[in-house]
Amino acid sequence: MPQPVGGFALKKRYSVFAIAREAARHHLGWERAWASPAPKAKYDAIIVGAGGHGLATAYYLGKNHGVRNVAIIEKGWLGGGNTGRNTTIIRSNYLQDPSAAIYEKSRSLYEGLSQDLNYNVMFSPRGVMMLAQTQHEIRGYQRTAYANKLQGVDTEFISPQRVKELCPIMDIDGPRYPVLGALWQPRGGTARHDAVAWGYARACSDMGMDIIQQCEVTAIHQSQGKVTGVSTTKGEISCDKLGVVVAGHSSVLAGMAGFRLPIESLALQALVSEPIKPCMDVVVMANTVHGYMSQSDKGEMVIGGGTDGFNNYTQRGSFHHIEETVRALVETFPMISRLKMLRQWGGIVDMTGDRSPIISKTPVGNIFVNCGWGTGGFKAIPGSGWAMAELMAKGEPGPLAAEFSMDRFRAGKFIDESVAAGVAH
Repeated sequence: MPQPVGGFALKKRYSVFAIAREAARHHLGWERAWASPAPKAKYDAIIVGAGGHGLATAYYLGKNHGVRNVAIIEKGWLGGGNTGRNTTIIRSNYLQDPSAAIYEKSRSLYEGLSQDLNYNVMFSPRGVMMLAQTQHEIRGYQRTAYANKLQGVDTEFISPQRVKELCPIMDIDGPRYPVLGALWQPRGGTARHDAVAWGYARACSDMGMDIIQQCEVTAIHQSQGKVTGVSTTKGEISCDKLGVVVAGHSSVLAGMAGFRLPIESLALQALVSEPIKPCMDVVVMANTVHGYMSQSDKGEMVIGGGTDGFNNYTQRGSFHHIEETVRALVETFPMISRLKMLRQWGGIVDMTGDRSPIISKTPVGNIFVNCGWGTGGFKAIPGSGWAMAELMAKGEPGPLAAEFSMDRFRAGKFIDESVAAGVAH
């Protein structure tokens, strides 16, 4: 049996030996990956949002700062928001120094995340290319490549011929937008989005943290300018610190606390095709035609496009966006015209004016917010959690989060990533 350590029981490690042992006894000995306890009356910290960013925040609070009396509250199910509704791309080839720093931290953490969590997140460093299909994009991506070199991020601008070598199914001589080159990050790639959430959840539960699902926050309480707790559909819970990590619903929680956030919420849509044999082992982003594509381990072509042109909270997707995205990608990837669509969906992205995130203190003492990731949320999960945990533990931002304060909008110190942030901007 697992032995108690520091007030909590360590789970059995996953390994090839554990698989063999359980196979011999018909897989009857597997434990639940995480517990589902009733909430306690008080915690040192509450994280609202059990998506990737919220779970990563809790994990690094425990691992890096020893804060383990933590509740992660989720109004739906664990990983059921944007964490399970994205296209799994991981890259760090951003233009501005603060962006490159936090995304590169995240990418580097992804490389060892399976070992760190003892959970296979299926990280695949297959490489990411961002196509240049106009002269303007050539100049923009060459500038980014030079900036990345100064930042220590491994990228390069490659020729159309090299693009064709890396992705043979691509037509680089398209009728409207021929491929003129690409910004290539060989150590970018993909991971299994659900597994990232599940791995962090298992590790948090292993540290004695409470993951409370189907528990919606209905009010935030404060006294003398500081947070004191929250009301939920499962009762009143007190806390010393509160982290709001709920993506597109951040403005709703901020409203409960009495302040406003400079974000807007939009639906971002994606789809997957029927599974086919392996034909594409890189990630391709085509910003000019608003589409990006990779192939999953199951053989599906994972396709994403732009955001809706109006604010909304829908997670269903719409036909006109799917039609627009696929029509554009068919020019560059003619072979996908013969595929059937398997399913489509939408996720709620939270956009700031400069297309960069907010990791910040708020006007209410001991309430901290992590939002505004737009279309870059999944790739940022480990780095975001690392930075948010440091902010909550110390009360002041560390070097990764310092430039992403809410105050930058008042001071005019924008971190403009309207080009590097992706096709939705």
